[in-house]
Amino acid sequence: MNRIAVLCSGGDSPGMNCAIRAVVRTCLANDIEIFGIRRGYAGLLEGSQHQMDTASVGNILQKGGTILQTSRCPEFIKPEIRAEAAHILKRKNIDALIVIGGNGSFNGAWELHKEHGIPVVGIPGTIDNDIEGTDYSIGFDTAVQTAIEAVDKIRDTAHSHDRTFIVEVMGRKSPAIALHVGLCTGAENIIFPVQEEKEVDIDTIANDIKRGLKRGKGSSIIIASEGETEGLSHYVHNELLDKHKLDSRVCILGHIQRGGNPTARDRFIATQMGHLAVKSLLAGEKASVTAEQNGQVVLEKLENCLGKKFEVEEKYVEIVKTLSK
Repeated sequence: MNRIAVLCSGGDSPGMNCAIRAVVRTCLANDIEIFGIRRGYAGLLEGSQHQMDTASVGNILQKGGTILQTSRCPEFIKPEIRAEAAHILKRKNIDALIVIGGNGSFNGAWELHKEHGIPVVGIPGTIDNDIEGTDYSIGFDTAVQTAIEAVDKIRDTAHSHDRTFIVEVMGRKSPAIALHVGLCTGAENIIFPVQEEKEVDIDTIANDIKRGLKRGKGSSIIIASEGETEGLSHYVHNELLDKHKLDSRVCILGHIQRGGNPTARDRFIATQMGHLAVKSLLAGEKASVTAEQNGQVVLEKLENCLGKKFEVEEKYVEIVKTLSK
């Protein structure tokens, strides 16, 4: 193991830079040459890599995003494209690849390993926290904290105007951000990801708002995952107004949840994961993921981390329902 490459793939998440820093400096501490690949798998195919040193990762712990940049590379699903990627790595004498990203990125790494024998390690980095095999993915805590701070501010103006706000957070398929933000901000309702707008129980939401009005509560906060259907929050707004004569305002937080300085938790976990990724390769691991399980950063088999988690933690939903009454 003389040369290792690292890349970020898919959506960016706060804390990726912490993982990159740990990877680079752990490699250098073990006399391994480390190469950064820009723009993920797309950059790998373009040959966009550069050798990194200690100075390459100086003063990046506190920065959001990724210094290596990232992208989505749908063409990587094709075997012939992966064959070209493997050829590039071997031509550059790269012995192993570390991939920071979500389950799509991990699937690409798994196929690269299966088809061409490239040793790979995945580091879970996605704000959705929806990767199987790990309790946590880098960036989730920061994204939730960013959304909470925004909702707290919205709550102030909602109270001032006796108004209902529908606050849309990220989560096309994962309920994790919406659930945690809803619980931490005292939301009256949480709308989890849906495939079709008609799946949203408008009547229950309206009844909860009306119940609050009867006891003198003038404002309400509804947290909605963006879901698969664009415009879900506006649909809820229109339905509440048309069917129940309840006015509301929509606030879509969008990509602010991806940016910002990573929290202490994201820095702490990302640093451990980056360090363990390199150590695992040195120990002879061929296809693994650095996972958090039961509060510890451990190695998990890559094949166990290729799916997504979609389940809603009902115990937290019950708490939200109980405390919002």
